[in-house]
Amino acid sequence: MRTVRNAHARVIEAPAERVGALLDRIAADDDPLFPVPAWPPIRFDRPLGVGADGGHGPVRYRVTEYTPGRSLRFDFAPPDDGHHRLYVEPLGPGRCRMVHTLEQRQGPGQALVWALLVRPVHDTVVEELLDNAERAATGRTAARPATRTPRVRLLHRLGYARPVAAPIPASARLARSAFDRPDFTDAWRLPLAPGMARDPRAWRGVLPFTVKAVEGGELLLGEDARHLDFRASLLVDDQGVTLSTVVKTHNALGRLYFGVVRHVHPYMARLMLRRTHRRLALAAPTAGERHWTRETTRR
Repeated sequence: MRTVRNAHARVIEAPAERVGALLDRIAADDDPLFPVPAWPPIRFDRPLGVGADGGHGPVRYRVTEYTPGRSLRFDFAPPDDGHHRLYVEPLGPGRCRMVHTLEQRQGPGQALVWALLVRPVHDTVVEELLDNAERAATGRTAARPATRTPRVRLLHRLGYARPVAAPIPASARLARSAFDRPDFTDAWRLPLAPGMARDPRAWRGVLPFTVKAVEGGELLLGEDARHLDFRASLLVDDQGVTLSTVVKTHNALGRLYFGVVRHVHPYMARLMLRRTHRRLALAAPTAGERHWTRETTRR
C-alpha cells in the first residue's frame, strides 16, 4: 500500500468571506464551484453538513468535517481509504487562497488505475473548480484556465452517461397523440444537470427530421412516407430529457422495412441522444459564469 497525496491551489483576488460563501453552496442546484454540466454534479442525501452521504459520478464519499465559509472534508466510502478537502485561506483584506487536497491509501491495482485513468480527470475537474471559484468571486476569467488533454477528452467521452429505457412520459402529449394505434413505441431518457438547456428547440439536432410541432417543453420531429410515418418527441422537463419514438406502418413494405430498422433503431436513438446531450453540456456556460451572471442581474 502507498499513500497518494495530490494538491491544487489558486490565489483569488477577492475577500475570503466571499469565496467561502461559494463553498457553502457545494452540491446545491446553483452550486457555483463544481464544473457542472460538463461533469456529473455533486449530490448528497441531505443538505450540506457533517454526515451527508453522496458523491459525484461513481465517486462516493461522506462529509466528515464542515466549517461554514471556511472548509470541507469528504471521506471516501469503504473500501476506499482516504479523503479530500477543500478550504479557503485568508491572505489579506481582499485576497485569499482556495486549496483542494486529496490523500488516499492505494494498493497496486488502485495505483495503476489512478495513474492512467483517475488522476488526469481528477486534476482537470479540480482546476476547473478553481476556475469557477475565480470567475464567480471576481467576474474575471482565470489567466490560465484549465484545458482538457486528448486523454481527458477521450475518458470524458467513454465515461459519459448513457440513456436508459423509459416509458413515454404522460406529459409527452405530442408523441402520444401522433397516431391512434402506433405499431412501435419506445423511449430513452437522460437526466439534465444544472446549467443545461431547457428549451426543447436546443435539442433539435438529435435527429435530422422535420419539425412537426412544438408545445411547452416538447418538440416533435417526423417524416411521412408511403410505407410508414415516423415521429420522434423530445420532451425536456425539470429532471431530464426523453427521446420517444412512435411509428405507424401502412403496408407490407412498411412492416418489412421497419422489421429490419427496429433492430438498429435503439442503438441509434441512444447514440444520438447521448451525443447531443454531451455536446450541449460541454457548450453550456460554466458554473462560475452562471453565478456571476445571476449576481450581476440582482444588483
